Amino acid sequence: MLAAGARVTRVFQSPGPLYEPQLAGRDPWRWAQALVAAGFGAHDLVLNCFGYHLSPAGAMFDAGCTALGARVAPGGIGNQDLQARAVADLGITAYTGLPSYLRALIERYDAAVLPRDGWRLTKALVTAEPLPDSLRTLLRERIPTVLMAYGTADAGLIGYETMPGSGLLPAPDVLVEICDLDTGAPIATGEGEVVVTLLRADYPLVRFGTGDLSAWTTDPDGQARLLGVLGRVGQAVKVRGMFLHPRQAAAVLDGIPGVDAWRLLIERIDHRDELSCEIVAPSGGDGLIEEVRGRIRDGLRFAAPVRLVDAITDGAGDLVDTRSWD
Repeated sequence: MLAAGARVTRVFQSPGPLYEPQLAGRDPWRWAQALVAAGFGAHDLVLNCFGYHLSPAGAMFDAGCTALGARVAPGGIGNQDLQARAVADLGITAYTGLPSYLRALIERYDAAVLPRDGWRLTKALVTAEPLPDSLRTLLRERIPTVLMAYGTADAGLIGYETMPGSGLLPAPDVLVEICDLDTGAPIATGEGEVVVTLLRADYPLVRFGTGDLSAWTTDPDGQARLLGVLGRVGQAVKVRGMFLHPRQAAAVLDGIPGVDAWRLLIERIDHRDELSCEIVAPSGGDGLIEEVRGRIRDGLRFAAPVRLVDAITDGAGDLVDTRSWD
C-alpha cells in the first residue's frame, strides 16, 4: 500500500487488471545495479525493447539506464525493421528486452543486409522469460555479454547474474525467501515460492508472494543465489514476457456465438513463444476466425493465429503449454 504523501509519477496496468505506481526519484525499480553487472554505463546507447504501452517494463529499464547516464532508444515491441536500421545508424551498443526478441532482431538485421560493421551491440541484459544455454550460445555469437535478471512490477529488481549461468544474486536491498508452498515457511533446500520483502517508506512490500517458483543454489564463493524462475505457483503462465491466466482467456473467449469450444496452445518454436487458438465452430468461416483473432488481440494483447478444428477432446477452455526450455 502506498504511504501517505508518496509521490507517484506514472501509473501502469498489469494483468488482472492491477495498477502499479512508478514512484518519484532516480531508478525507483533499482535495475541499475543489474545493468552495471552486465557492463552498462554512461558511454552506452541502449535499445530498450520492453513495452512502453500501459505495462511498466519499458519505463523500468529506461529509468535504470538513464540513472547510469546512458542514452536510451525507446524501441518498445514491434517495428523490428526500424529497430534494426537504428542499430546500424545510431551505433547502438547495448540491449534490454526479451532474449527471444533479441534473437529475432539479429535475424532481422541480417535479413535487411545492413552493414556488418554497423553492428556494435556488445552487451545485453534480458529478462521476463527463460534463457536456456542453447539460446545464450546463439546470442553470444554476436553479443559477447548476455546476462539474465529477474524482477516484478511490484518489487522491481529481485536478482541478477554477474556471469553467465552463475545463478541470480539477490539484490542487496531486497529480502528474498524461498517458501514452502503449504506452510509459507522459508526453506533452504528444494523448490518453493519466491517471497520478497522491500522496506521502503513510501511503498513497502512485506512478504510479497511473487507466484514464481525457484530454489537456492550457491556459487563457488559460497554466496546464495536463485536458480531462476522454475515455473509458476498458480495457473498463470508467462508468454513473451506477459502473464496469461485461464480466467483472462475465459473472459475473452467464452460465449462467442458460433464457437462451441476453444483452447489456447503455447509452444516454443525456434527459441520463441508461439500462441495459437483452436476453435470448434461447425458453421464458422473467415469472419468468425477474424472475430476470435480480434478478441485475443484486444482482450489479451497477443497476436495469435486461429484454426478451425473438428473437435477438442482435452483441455477445452484451457491454456495448453507444451514448451520445453532445453
